[in-house]
Amino acid sequence: DEVDAMKTYAVERGIASKDVFMDHAGISTYDSIYRAKNIFEAKKVVIVTQKYHLHRALYIAKNLGLESYGIASNPRLYRNQFIREIREYLARTKDFFKTLFKMKSTYLGENISIKGNGDITNDEIES
Repeated sequence: DEVDAMKTYAVERGIASKDVFMDHAGISTYDSIYRAKNIFEAKKVVIVTQKYHLHRALYIAKNLGLESYGIASNPRLYRNQFIREIREYLARTKDFFKTLFKMKSTYLGENISIKGNGDITNDEIES
């Protein structure tokens, strides 16, 4: 559960919980960026991801009309990096066409403005 882990990380380092929005439906890079613009109503984004993946993420954001900035995280090689590079090549091809046709995200839903309280995106606690 990446979004919960990332929110926990941010909150433990002093970011207010209300300032962190989680996108549980961001199942791919394209979907996450599409949803940032169209569901969360972002105008500017900072994308933090692995270096080999950053170029594609910035390309998607630019072509979907978001002002975007990128930061490569944890600059190192990963296990099976060659396979990751092949996967990235295929993902670039797929996302080129998705951005060309401005395809809708797989999951849409209600708008959740980032001007509000990010805690509304927290997981519901089961009783």
